[in-house]
Amino acid sequence: MTDRYFEDFAVGETFETPAHTISVDESLAFARAYDPQPFHLDAEAAQASFFKRLVSSGWQTAAVTMRLVVDSGVLRTTGIVGTGIDDLRWLAPVVPGDTLRVSGEVIDRQPWPGNKRRGTLRVRLLTRNQDGLVVMSQVANLVLSYRESA
Repeated sequence: MTDRYFEDFAVGETFETPAHTISVDESLAFARAYDPQPFHLDAEAAQASFFKRLVSSGWQTAAVTMRLVVDSGVLRTTGIVGTGIDDLRWLAPVVPGDTLRVSGEVIDRQPWPGNKRRGTLRVRLLTRNQDGLVVMSQVANLVLSYRESA
């Protein structure tokens, strides 16, 4: 992938990431470390939960999404520097064994007020499972350098 800066992105531009399958061990390790709720940790306890089965943490879905966007290389040159996430939604549970992929679309592009060396992109990210079901959506607010400031 070629080096890309703020001026290289256009509203409406899209990208796709590689895929990642969440293993049972990965899901359990994440839950133990960061979201130790019974429906993330214990298949039997999960049967009595809202989900009726073991599910991966939504925060793990967010972390995997970040990794997939980084691995896609779409922002390889400038890095992914965020000022926030808008409209983060977990729309369907992710279960161990699911394979996730992310699609992104640039929905807004603005120069940074008072700074001619960077700008902001708003990027809608949709994380889908292997069946194409959107399991998480968000709008990432990103800061990018202009080419001349690199």
